[in-house]
Amino acid sequence: MKIIADKNIPYLKGVAEYYGDVTYLDGAAFTHDAIKEADTLIVRTVTRFGEAILKNTNVKLICSATIGYDHIDTDYCDAHDIVWHNAPGCNSGSVQQYIVSSLIRISRQKGFELKDKTIGIVGVGNVGKKVAKACEMLGMKVLLNDPPRQKAEQRDLFVSLDEIIDKADIITFHTPLTKEGEYKTYHLANTEFFSSLKRKPIIMNSARGGIVDTAAIKIAIANNLISGAIIDCWEKEPDIDLEYMEMVDIATPHIAGYSADGKANATRMSLESVADFYGMSKEPLSRIIAPDPVNPIIDLTGLKNSDNLLFDAILHTYDPMSDFERLKASPETFKQQRNNYPLRREYFAYKINADISSDVRQSLLDFGFAE
Repeated sequence: MKIIADKNIPYLKGVAEYYGDVTYLDGAAFTHDAIKEADTLIVRTVTRFGEAILKNTNVKLICSATIGYDHIDTDYCDAHDIVWHNAPGCNSGSVQQYIVSSLIRISRQKGFELKDKTIGIVGVGNVGKKVAKACEMLGMKVLLNDPPRQKAEQRDLFVSLDEIIDKADIITFHTPLTKEGEYKTYHLANTEFFSSLKRKPIIMNSARGGIVDTAAIKIAIANNLISGAIIDCWEKEPDIDLEYMEMVDIATPHIAGYSADGKANATRMSLESVADFYGMSKEPLSRIIAPDPVNPIIDLTGLKNSDNLLFDAILHTYDPMSDFERLKASPETFKQQRNNYPLRREYFAYKINADISSDVRQSLLDFGFAE
């Protein structure tokens, strides 16, 4: 079997070779001529996979090592017997970590308590559910909005977007990007959305850039319709709006889901799809292991006077300000910052070494820190 894989998918080399003859290409090098003899593609979101690239090729299977699939023309694939898979939930823990750390940072910057705030979560799939649980553990009031789930489940769990607009102090987006249909999310946060906001909320987007209308949010910031913005996803990446970047409180280069654990999960799920499709062994997948963090032991002993040891421990695992500083210093290297992202591990890779109260220790365990 001939496999062509994006060379920037981590933990793939040395394992994918168990499943076939592998050629690694830069994402932008996936052209019709380059892939026409391939049986399987293992890809990211860099290239659009539709008729122009797939027509008259041997491709039978496309595995995207990402949660999104808007870069795959699923209708074309379904009509031409090309099986496609994404990796739903692969980086949900990573995005939750990004959201929590960003909330901690902005609450300290602006001088408010998270437990006093109401957060509206728009999109309650694999990521949104984890974000909701984390925010509840932080003592926040959580409002959930997910029209497709509401229609399917008919539960009192969900509220309308209008209720979030009315009541939320913070609004975070975790939907797919859809440009048409009943549940269109493209420019969901548009001029009408921002002009309707009641509480000048903080806006967070770590889903897809197109969910937030760039022109509209710039006007909202300039006119004090919102009190802050944390933006990881941008329209027209990697050529992002630099004025917009300078206006927000935390700006990062689309790396919310870039923990080593999320990347390993995505690679593992892609190769699981290959193994299932071709009826091959999954044993090689055990070789996909994220590296240990540089400092896996968090010593909180010297921080006894901190106002929140839980927050300090969480920021030890990930602090978005380092990514923010890199992006502001060199926005033209947006793509390189993603491709060469430093090692980030999630909570379970860390152990707390300190004599702390049972309440703090239990909170750490609830978030997933190791015993």
